[in-house]
Amino acid sequence: MEFTREIYWNVGHGVLIPMYALALLAVGILVHGALKRIGVYRLGKPVNRTDDLRGRIAAALRDVLSQRQVLRVRAPGLAHSLFFWGFLVLALGTTLIFLQADLTDPVFGWKFLTGTFYKLFSLVLDIAGLLALVMLGVLFYRRYWVRPPGLASDRDDAIMHGLLFAILTTGFVIEGARMAVTELGAGTGLAAWSPVGLFVAGRISGLGEESLRSLHKGVWWIHFFLTLGFFVVLPRTKFRHILTTSANYVFADHRRKGSTETLDLEDEQTERFGAARIRDLTWKDILDGDACTECKRCQDRCPAWHTEKPLSPMEVIAHIRDAAFGQPDADLIDTIGRDALWACTTCRACQEICPATIEHVNKIIDMRRHLVLMAGEFPGEEVMVATDNVEVNGNPLGLAFSARGDWAEGLGVTRLAENADVDILYFVGCYASFDKRNIKVARSFVRLCAAAGIKVGILGKEEKCCGEPVRKLGNEYLYQGLAAENIGIMQGYGVKKIVTACPHCFNTLDRDYRDLGFDIDVEHYVTFLQKLVQDGRLKLRPGHFACTYHDSCYIGRYNDIYEPPRSLLSAAGATVREMERNRDEGFCCGGGGGRVIADEKIGTRICETRAKMAAETGTGILVSNCPFCLTMFEDGVKGAGLEGKMVPRDIAEILVERLEKQD
Repeated sequence: MEFTREIYWNVGHGVLIPMYALALLAVGILVHGALKRIGVYRLGKPVNRTDDLRGRIAAALRDVLSQRQVLRVRAPGLAHSLFFWGFLVLALGTTLIFLQADLTDPVFGWKFLTGTFYKLFSLVLDIAGLLALVMLGVLFYRRYWVRPPGLASDRDDAIMHGLLFAILTTGFVIEGARMAVTELGAGTGLAAWSPVGLFVAGRISGLGEESLRSLHKGVWWIHFFLTLGFFVVLPRTKFRHILTTSANYVFADHRRKGSTETLDLEDEQTERFGAARIRDLTWKDILDGDACTECKRCQDRCPAWHTEKPLSPMEVIAHIRDAAFGQPDADLIDTIGRDALWACTTCRACQEICPATIEHVNKIIDMRRHLVLMAGEFPGEEVMVATDNVEVNGNPLGLAFSARGDWAEGLGVTRLAENADVDILYFVGCYASFDKRNIKVARSFVRLCAAAGIKVGILGKEEKCCGEPVRKLGNEYLYQGLAAENIGIMQGYGVKKIVTACPHCFNTLDRDYRDLGFDIDVEHYVTFLQKLVQDGRLKLRPGHFACTYHDSCYIGRYNDIYEPPRSLLSAAGATVREMERNRDEGFCCGGGGGRVIADEKIGTRICETRAKMAAETGTGILVSNCPFCLTMFEDGVKGAGLEGKMVPRDIAEILVERLEKQD
């Protein structure tokens, strides 16, 4: 006996013409709705996201099918992924049925849904359908019973859950009614290969054949119209993320993480800089809004939101979407709110966790640019003072530029103006040049280099702020002026390699300066020192101690440098007890995005919140590798009342102590 089934059993092939006519109508409505939304995307400015289109599509397919980004949030991510895979298998199964019933069988007389393959086909589809139904229930329970804080539910969510539930359950009723008539009691054993259908068939088999046929036909049409409804509402509800999120994967930013557009300030055709309205954003920024599923993962990771600031990355994207499709001429800055825009630390926690690859940070920076460059607005008087200090003295602290190299007295450090023949140029940065606490770090780094036989040079008074804090606060003009001066000086000396202990300087020199013609090799000191230790040039005598380590956002999430600093601590004898939020889920110190020069006036201070997280490890030592982090943690420990219980330290300070024990 051949194991198979009649595909159009009980409904007959006469349904084909109306079925396909209605299906084409539904697809036409879907396409019309999609084109209307694409028309709104075109309100945005052009941006090239079609380079290497084949590679982009391949990467997008990999990410969609693997659900890699979705699975990063374990429990709800797993439930969503299992539902997706189950529903995908059902869709593929339906496609195979269509191919046989309407193509290979009538045209070529070939039926492939037979025998062992059909039995496996039936089993896999039943399991996939059950899995999808159960996971839909889990997600429904989480949304409407657990109700995680910040997870809003609206009409779209009800439509999605209700429609998917109806499609899945009617599918099983159709299967059960057919099996009750054709397979139960047939003695073939075929029914066992459709366990869910067999369960349903057993519950309704007592209705009698005539009633079962009527039930089957009626529910078949209901199932069909529900499926058509899925296509019709897809571009008009949150279902659209099936298309828009997939498209967002294709058009993701393939530049180095954290890249920001360098404005052409000399373009005489440009009348305004930054973004205040939808037309100031790119088409990809608007697509981001449509791809957002409002899962609130970005909000959950945001240090500003976590400390009662008015910034929710999710709401920023929602405001952009609502404006694009409702009020494209609305003022985005007024809609989102200035306090929300200034609260961002640019830590990229939102983008790192986003399952739709939405780009939150650059939108905020663009709106800050408009506030600074076009409206002359700053987050506070203290930022205006710091900006003036940068402009006049080359540093935000307001100290004389002529004293920038004084910290290095007695260390044998070479100033390039006197001798440019050095192994590395140490780009010190503002805080390590002038701040007493961070000067200790600079001196420790130089001593480590000396112990490894590295000849270190500095620019001294010729070095200026890299420009990163003012740039992240929107002052692109001042940033580019500083960058041009620094680039000219370093290239003029023929520098071959730069090492910096500041992640913000590292990112700016190694990534942002490249847009301005900079071509010198740049490295952060943790990877530089790690290589020296591995090569045996920097010898340490480990001494056991316990500590916790804070991943600087601009070394961690921006550059994926997580193991080198931990390796250095291990070489020094440390046992690292991780905070709950670590590595790519690390919690910002609060100093990024220019916030290091801005007062934190709303909610709880971010640095205090992070200091408390560190204190929970019970180690008493909080280690970082960033002058902004160290500065913020010194304040955070005091503000949180942890003096005497938690000591902020830099990796370089710890390593140099292990050198001293060798003497």
